[in-house]
Amino acid sequence: MPPTRIEVMQATMVDPTPLSAPLVFEFSGRTSRNRFLKAAISERLATWDHIHVKNRGIPTKGLVDVYRRWGEGGFGIIVTSNVMIEYDQLEAEGNLIIPRGTTFAGRRFEAFKDLAHNAKKKGSLIIAQLSHPGRQVESSINKNPISASDIQLKGLVMGKMFEKPRPMERRDLDAVLEGFAHAAEYCYKAGFDGVQLHAAHGYLLAQFLAPSTNHRADEYGSSLTNRARLTLDIAEAIRARVPKSFILAIKLNSVEFQHGGFSTDDCKQLCSALEKQGFDFIELSGGTYESLGFSHKRESTKKREAFFLNFAETILPALSKSKTYLTGGLRTITGMLEAVGAVDGIGLGRPICDEFDLPNKLLNLEAGSAIKSLIDEDDFALSAIAAGTQYVLYLILGYRAGKEVDK
Repeated sequence: MPPTRIEVMQATMVDPTPLSAPLVFEFSGRTSRNRFLKAAISERLATWDHIHVKNRGIPTKGLVDVYRRWGEGGFGIIVTSNVMIEYDQLEAEGNLIIPRGTTFAGRRFEAFKDLAHNAKKKGSLIIAQLSHPGRQVESSINKNPISASDIQLKGLVMGKMFEKPRPMERRDLDAVLEGFAHAAEYCYKAGFDGVQLHAAHGYLLAQFLAPSTNHRADEYGSSLTNRARLTLDIAEAIRARVPKSFILAIKLNSVEFQHGGFSTDDCKQLCSALEKQGFDFIELSGGTYESLGFSHKRESTKKREAFFLNFAETILPALSKSKTYLTGGLRTITGMLEAVGAVDGIGLGRPICDEFDLPNKLLNLEAGSAIKSLIDEDDFALSAIAAGTQYVLYLILGYRAGKEVDK
């Protein structure tokens, strides 16, 4: 039995034109050809070596092929999976890595160039998501993590165990600052169109932003101005190394769903500061490892599809130049059109792991929604594993879900 699509809750034909409209970024002057963004997904398909760390994190031919397919699928922007800046500070085995001091030549550099070229050759903009896990590095990879403070992720979290981090010292802060700046310059020279700082989902920059994980009493803690200092310092360091035409973006939590976390009001204030810093776009998401936001927590989100649209609408008045994208929960063209009535663009993740060309199908009215998942999508951990299995099957077997779909 072929897969079926999610039912579109509207009988009349919809006009996809708002989703096909170009989007100009004010600070870089670059233009996305439409409103679709391929959101970062942890593909974990880069090279991995348990012993020789310098062999880790290089794009493989399989990973490049997956990005080629997304590039052919009609996205205006393609954001890579999280690109880490240290060999042993990772979200998972198989992460992409651009370590500090890496030269702009050799096997790693050529592989990143190949990834960028294949992702963008059909007209998409390719953006590298730069990240540091902070305390969210598995014990099996690093038993001495660093973070804003010594707040540990305790117990088994998403099937992983984590060690207690130590608070970052000046040398650690300098290393992280240099790591992000170097990685951005590296991506620019490899042919990427920009970078996105990952400051959501509980990773290092989010750990500094959230009062629940930042108990510092120095210039990096307490007030929002101080908690945002590392993020803004990184942005300034990147801008010093790349031309103005290189896109600078960020992924933020619009809400964290936990007591003492980064709040929607915090996000609104920070967005205003980011616009002053010249960020081209802000991708709004939500949740942390402790309290995942990738589910319909309220009846209102079920009706509007997008997990974080209500929170985003609170934040938007703070912005006039920086563009906004919303990622999470969108599955039908009607839901996407409602979202772009508020934000500037929409991000897609799990649904495009078995349907690389979903934007093209939606824009050409060949489909009105994503393929219906047989797994409860509110179970993020399980559905994420299933999504990853689908593009691995494509690499191994040439499988492509949706080739024959009951519409």
